[in-house]
Amino acid sequence: MNLRLSFAAVALAVGMLTPAAFAALPAPPVEAAPMPSLAPMVKRVSPAVVNIATRGTIKEKPGQRNPLLDDPFFRRFFDVPPDAKPRERQFQSAGSGVIVDAKNGYIITNYHVVENANEITVTLLDNRSFSAKVVGSDEGADIAVLQAKQPNLIAMALGDSSHLEVGDYVVAIGNPFGLQHTVTAGIVSALGRSGINPEGYEDFIQTDASINPGNSGGALVNLRGELVGINSAILSGSGGNIGIGFAIPVNMAKSVMDQLIKYGQVKRGVLGVNIYDVTPDIAKEFGLSESSGALVAGVAQGSAAEKAGVKTGDIITSINGVNMKGAGELRNAIGMLRVGDQVEIGLLRDGKPRKVTALIAERSEIESANAVDINRGLEGADLADAPDGGGVLVRSVQEGSPAAQAGLRANDLIVAVGRTPVSNTKAFREAAKGVNLLLLNVRRGAAVVLIPIR
Repeated sequence: MNLRLSFAAVALAVGMLTPAAFAALPAPPVEAAPMPSLAPMVKRVSPAVVNIATRGTIKEKPGQRNPLLDDPFFRRFFDVPPDAKPRERQFQSAGSGVIVDAKNGYIITNYHVVENANEITVTLLDNRSFSAKVVGSDEGADIAVLQAKQPNLIAMALGDSSHLEVGDYVVAIGNPFGLQHTVTAGIVSALGRSGINPEGYEDFIQTDASINPGNSGGALVNLRGELVGINSAILSGSGGNIGIGFAIPVNMAKSVMDQLIKYGQVKRGVLGVNIYDVTPDIAKEFGLSESSGALVAGVAQGSAAEKAGVKTGDIITSINGVNMKGAGELRNAIGMLRVGDQVEIGLLRDGKPRKVTALIAERSEIESANAVDINRGLEGADLADAPDGGGVLVRSVQEGSPAAQAGLRANDLIVAVGRTPVSNTKAFREAAKGVNLLLLNVRRGAAVVLIPIR
C-alpha cells in the first residue's frame, strides 16, 4: 500500500491533518515502490530469438496418393501414364529459432520448421535478414541446427531443465502468426509429458504461456533469462492457444544439438528390447507394489541387452540411477544416449533387484536391410528367415517404433503379404515392391492375425 495514503488515512481519522494540508504533502519518490517487471530480462534475451522464414517443395507422399491411381482399370480408363510421378507443390512457412552460439552462428529450432526447406531466411530483432544453412536435423527429437555466421550476434545462455519444477514461472518468446518477438508468460504446468508425438522422443515441458503457430522453435525462458526449452507444439482443436503448450527440454535439445554439430546427424543407439508399460494387472501378476517400470517382452539376439544379461520377463526400473516410470520414459532415455555409451540398468527379476551394465549398440544392418528397405512402416522390426522356408520371423520389435505401433510383436511369423505367400525375407521384399499398404498374414502362436502396414 502507498505509505502516503496510509499515513493520510490515519491522520485524517484522528484529526491531525485537514484535506488541504494533506494535498500539500510531498509525494514519496518513485524508487520507494518499484513495480515488478520482466522487461529487463526480456530486453536482454530477445536479440537471441530469431524469425525463420522457409520456402521449399513438398512431394506427394504415398499415403496421400489417391488409391484409385493404383487400380489398373482406373489407370487404363483415364489414360494415366504408367510412370506417373508423385505431384509436387511449393510452400512457404514461418517459425522461430534461438541463437545458442554467437561466434559460430549456430541457431537451434524445430525439425518441422525447416523440413523440406531449400531456402531459409533468418531475421533478427534489429531487422537484419540473411540466409542460413541446415547443419543437421533429427526428426525423432524434432530438433534442427542452422548456421549463419554474422557479426554482432547475441546468444542466449542455456539453463538446466532438470531443475525445473511445476509452478516455476517461464516466458515464451517467438513469432506467432508472423507477429515478431511476441512475449507471453506463464508457469510450468507439468513435466515429462508424452503421447503428443508417439513416433518421436518425448519428454515435454507443458506450459500455459501462450504458444501459437509460429512459436515453434522459439525460446522458453526462466526468470534468470536462461533457455530451458524449445517451444514445439500446442494442444488445440482450433489451431490457436488454449493454455496447453509444449516445449522440448533444453537438456534433451542440447544433447541432440551436440551430435548434429559434430556428425550432421544423431547416432542414436539401441538396447535391443521389446518393452511394455507395467500396468496394474502386470504389477499384480509380478507381485509389485506399484505400476512403474518397463516389462521386457523380448530381447533381440546379439543385442546390447542380451550381452548385458537382460532377459524376457525382467522389469527395467532405472537407467543410470534415474527411475523409469514406463516404457516411453525408457525409450527416451535410451534414445538420447550415443552409440558406445555405457549404461547401468536397474531391473527386477523374480521380485529381486539387480543391476547390469550394457554398451549401447548401433542399429544392426539386418534391421535396416530387412525392415526399413522393405517398407518404412516396418522400421524397428528385426526380421530374419524362418527355418525351413517357413516365412519371415520377427525376432524383435523396437519399443515405440512404427512396426510396434502397427501391431507387430517379437516372435510373430509373417507367412504372406495379402494373398502372396512369402517363404523368406527375399520373397517378402519382392511381394512388397510398389505396394503402399501391406496386409501381412501373421501367425502368432496358434492364432492367425492380419496386420496392415502403411
